[in-house]
Amino acid sequence: MRRGEVWKVNLDPTLGAEIKKAGPCVIVSRDSLGILPLKIVVPITEWKDAFARAPWHVDLKPSKSNGLTKRSSADTFQVRSISETRLIEKLGILGDAELQRIEEGLKISLDL
Repeated sequence: MRRGEVWKVNLDPTLGAEIKKAGPCVIVSRDSLGILPLKIVVPITEWKDAFARAPWHVDLKPSKSNGLTKRSSADTFQVRSISETRLIEKLGILGDAELQRIEEGLKISLDL
């Protein structure tokens, strides 16, 4: 479980407008950070045209390497820390350029 990997993650239970269900997430936490069995992840959801106006949504195209099957969005506004036990299955890994765009989205979402 390393930074940049895309995993199928069980996000339930959730509350309110949080992304629900089991779905893809990308690990964004530093590999050497922390001693608890936790990962910081950004959920990935199906792309919607309205996301183009939201700079915290990062457009991701499906590829064999990232394991995504359709055009998607990394929703950096929904970043969260989760238990490693929520990670179900590794789907793939993002390239450096994709991960850098997610970092930019996180800077917007977190006002860094």
